[in-house]
Amino acid sequence: MSRKMKNKVVSNLLIERIAAEGKCVAHHEGKVVFVQNVAPGDVVDVRVTRGKSSFLEGEAIHFHEYSKDRVEPFCSHFGTCGGCKWQHINYDLQQTYKRQQVLDQFTRIAKVEIPEVLPILGSQQTQYYRNKLDFTFSNNRWLTREEINSGESFERNAVGFHIPKMFDKIIDIEHCYLQGNISNDVRNELRVFALENNLSFYDIRNQVGLLRNLIIRTSSTGESMVIVQFGADEPAEIALVMNFLHKRFPEITSLLYIVNLKKNETFHDLEVVTFAGKSYIEEEMEGLRFRIGPKSFYQTNSAQAYELYKVAREFAELTGDEVVYDLYTGTGTIANFVAKQAKQVIGIEYVEAAIADAKLNAQVNGLDNTLFYAGDMKDMLTDDFIARHAKPDVIITDPPRAGMHEDVVNMLLKLEAPKIVYVSCNPATQARDVALLAEKYTVDKIQPVDMFPQTYHVENVVRLTLKP
Repeated sequence: MSRKMKNKVVSNLLIERIAAEGKCVAHHEGKVVFVQNVAPGDVVDVRVTRGKSSFLEGEAIHFHEYSKDRVEPFCSHFGTCGGCKWQHINYDLQQTYKRQQVLDQFTRIAKVEIPEVLPILGSQQTQYYRNKLDFTFSNNRWLTREEINSGESFERNAVGFHIPKMFDKIIDIEHCYLQGNISNDVRNELRVFALENNLSFYDIRNQVGLLRNLIIRTSSTGESMVIVQFGADEPAEIALVMNFLHKRFPEITSLLYIVNLKKNETFHDLEVVTFAGKSYIEEEMEGLRFRIGPKSFYQTNSAQAYELYKVAREFAELTGDEVVYDLYTGTGTIANFVAKQAKQVIGIEYVEAAIADAKLNAQVNGLDNTLFYAGDMKDMLTDDFIARHAKPDVIITDPPRAGMHEDVVNMLLKLEAPKIVYVSCNPATQARDVALLAEKYTVDKIQPVDMFPQTYHVENVVRLTLKP
């Protein structure tokens, strides 16, 4: 089937709806056809890129009709970058499909009785909403088909984002609509400076080169953090780069660098050097201050994070007498956010540096009813741990995209807390875990929150109540 269908062109397909992971759905001769970069209502010719007995995948090569729900993409990199795949769909429809995605996952995977999914909480900002971006330096810039066919030579150094599914190809980003403040100026001017001074851009295949990675974090308080990762330990060149950034952008409140000679860009085990300013920036929420270090996790949409945490607090229905367990607490943002409404909050997180931040944030905000512990959740949340602490009245859990380990789910079933508030960035794994928890819990509230406009990603909050 796949050999026969591959590269075949199917004409005049009506794009019907959006499915999981942002792909759109059409039908051809009884088979589902998944197509990227189209909108419901488009009529297109599709070249098949993959064929199976039950479905096809393809790319649109010609448009006969455009959907009434289409809008003009605002970014010149749209279609190549892969970061904002829904720019061509109006924002109201984006929200409709995100809410539907939550409903579909719970219907298909959880298979439990659920209440009506509440209207999604949309984002007031649909551009420049991120507070953190990572850019990669590369000596192997992605060239367009037109550039390749021109026969001309082009600058191959770039700083930008990885092309989807191509680890060694980087699209050179001129303007990114995801992050405002100084983000675009820092990236573009550092690129120019590096080219003018013949500084080497990283070669990911051969693992050599000076400039490797650029991380920019901003906050609603007006502070900014810039982290440069260097792939070579060259003190003179490092100083040249860092002095340039310090003098050109004196408004950077936290200017840091890392020498990373490893084969990957993770730096949780590496020293971060403070070149100028503070070693952290601060975020503010309802008068609470949160210190965010270079290794700290913080929700990347600050304004929507506030809306998300308000939903979690509302679902918890705290009166001031409850013991709350905050699982996967990160830097303790949710734990500290609800602490004033609880008797005690106990946070658990895998990353030790994050727990250090959580403790510091509690201290900075004068909170004395929080306890934080570092360790693998499935190893920490044990009978012995429960015996040493009060049993929870409410459990708030905000796991990574993979969801909760089965051992953690089993412990939640054993603990039988009256309420569980489950915050998730992946409704599919959330629905899977809810199916397991349904042995003892019912779902009585579901609230989607849009943290990432122009993408298919959606955050979701579910409240589970212990069965009588």
